[in-house]
Amino acid sequence: MNVVAKPQPGTRRVPTYQVLVEDIKALGVEQVFGLMSDDTAVFAVALDSAGLRFYGTRHENNAIAMAEGYAYATGKLGVAVIGRGPATANGLHGAGYASRTGSPVLVIYGEAPVPGGAVNTLGPDYKGFNATGVLGAAGIRTFIASSPAAARGALADAASAALQGGLAALLLPVNVQLAEMELAEGEAAPKPRMPARAPAAPRPQSIEAAAALLRQARKPLILAGRGAYLSGAKQALEQLAERTGALLATSARGKDLFKGHPFNLGIVGSFSHSAARRMIDQADCVAVFGAGLNFFTMSFGHSLPKVPLIHVDAMRAHIGRWHTADVAVVGDARLAAEAMLAAIPPGANAERPFRSDETRKFLADFDLAKDFQPANTPRTVDMRSLGVALDRLLPARRNLVYDAGNFLGILPYLTVPDPGRLKMTSEFASIGMGFGTALGVAKGRTGETTVLVIGDGGFLMTMGELETVVREDLPLVIVLMNDCAYGAELHFLKMRSLPVEKSVFPDVDFAPIAEAFGFQAATIRTLDDLQKVAPLLAKPEGPLFLDCKLNAAVAAAFMSEFHEFESKQH
Repeated sequence: MNVVAKPQPGTRRVPTYQVLVEDIKALGVEQVFGLMSDDTAVFAVALDSAGLRFYGTRHENNAIAMAEGYAYATGKLGVAVIGRGPATANGLHGAGYASRTGSPVLVIYGEAPVPGGAVNTLGPDYKGFNATGVLGAAGIRTFIASSPAAARGALADAASAALQGGLAALLLPVNVQLAEMELAEGEAAPKPRMPARAPAAPRPQSIEAAAALLRQARKPLILAGRGAYLSGAKQALEQLAERTGALLATSARGKDLFKGHPFNLGIVGSFSHSAARRMIDQADCVAVFGAGLNFFTMSFGHSLPKVPLIHVDAMRAHIGRWHTADVAVVGDARLAAEAMLAAIPPGANAERPFRSDETRKFLADFDLAKDFQPANTPRTVDMRSLGVALDRLLPARRNLVYDAGNFLGILPYLTVPDPGRLKMTSEFASIGMGFGTALGVAKGRTGETTVLVIGDGGFLMTMGELETVVREDLPLVIVLMNDCAYGAELHFLKMRSLPVEKSVFPDVDFAPIAEAFGFQAATIRTLDDLQKVAPLLAKPEGPLFLDCKLNAAVAAAFMSEFHEFESKQH
C-alpha cells in the first residue's frame, strides 16, 4: 500500500505539469501550438484548460513553424509543444529553421522518463532517441527538467534563452511531468532573464569616417535592410538621403520600406528591376544600414559597383561577413543615421545629380508591369503578370508569407505596407516551411489578411494543414504557385542541358481538394480567371485557396545568377 505524504502547512502538492502550466501563463503566453503525443497529451490538455489556447497542427514541423510565425507577427514568445522520439525527429526541420530566424521560440518536448532505481525495465523503448545530443548537434540550446525540483528553473532558463532571440528547447521527462511537487502558497514562478533592449550608439570616430565619404560623394546610394526597419530608421534615412542627394533602396527583407518615395529604387540585387540596376550602377558610394549583403542582395557579387562601402549594423560580426566593408559602423541603424545627418551640414553635397528633375521623371515614369515581356499561355500565367494583378486585387493591408522556390520571382511585384508584413522562410534553404509559418502569422494578426505564397512542391509536403486552417478558423489566403514541377530544380537541370523529367509532375487540380476541406477555391489558368474572383480577394471571408497554374518556362532571375556563379566555381 502506497502512503501519500501530506503537504506541510502553507503548502500544496501539485503535479509538476500543472505548476509549469501556471509558470508559462505567468510569462504572458496566451496560446500554444503543437501536436500532442502520449508523452505530452496531459500537459497539452492542462495548458488548454488553463486558458492557454492549444492550437494543434498536423505535423510537428508546422507546429514549430507556427510558433515562429506567431512570434514574428507579435514580438511575443512563441511556444510549441510536441512529443519525444519520433515526434522530436519529425520536428527537426522546423526547429532548425526557427533557430535561424531570430524570433523568440520555446519548444517543449516530451522526453523519456528519468531513470529510477529499478535494474530491469519493460522494453524496448521504441521511442528511444538522444534528443539532447541531436538538438545540441543542430546548434539548438537545450534544457532538461531532470527532476520536479529542477523543472521550474529549467523552464525559466529555456524561456530566457528563447527571449534572447532564436529557438530554445525544454525536455520534459514523462515521470517528472506527472510527479507531484510541494509548492508554497503564493510562491512566485522563477522569472526569466529579459534581454537588454537599449539600442547601441555608434562610436563618433566611425560616424566621422562614414560622413567624410558621404560628403565627398556625388551619387550616393543608401541601402536599408530589415534591421533598419526594426530600428525605426526610415525617417532618419530619408532625411540623410535628402541631405546627401542619395537614392534609396532596400534588401529583399527590407522591401517597401521607402514605398512611395520619389527616389526609391526598390530592391537591390536578384529582385531588382531594370531602372534600379541602371541607377545603382552609377553610384559612387554605398551606405548600408541593417542589411547582411547576402548573395540575393549582392546578385552573387554583381549588384553593387566597386565603390566605397559603409556598413552599419548593431552586430559587429555581421559587418563584412559576406562582402567587404570599407568603413564599419557598429551601432543601431537609426542612431547611426541620425549621427551621420548631424555630421553633414546642409549644402555639404552641392552637386546632386541623383536628385535631378531628369532622375525624378525617369523613376516616376518607370512602370514595373512593363519591365518584362509577359509569357502567359492559353492555360498558364506568367508569375510576374500574376503578381502585378494580385497586387491590385488583394487588400492593401496584408501580410505576405513566402515559402521557397523558383516562384519567388513574384516577390518584386507584390507590395506590402512595410517590411514587418513580409515574411520569407528560406533561412534553412528549404521548401516546406511557409505553411506552418503562415498559420502563426494569421493567428498573430487576426484582424488583417494573411497571404501564403507557396509552390506545389512545398504545398504537397504540408497539404494536411488545410484541415488545420478550417478547424482553427484561421484567416488565410493561399496562392498556390503551381508549375507542376520542382521549379528551381527544373531550371537547374535545364541550364545544365540535363533531362528534366524527374522534376516534372502531372497537372493536378488542387482547388476541389481545398474545397473538400472547407475553403472557397478556384483554379486560375488565365488573368481573366483571376479577375472573376476579384470580389473574394478584395474582402476575403473565411479561408480562400487559388490554384494558380504557372508557365514553368519562366525562371526567376536568381536562377541564372546562381548558375553563372556555380559555373565559375568549377
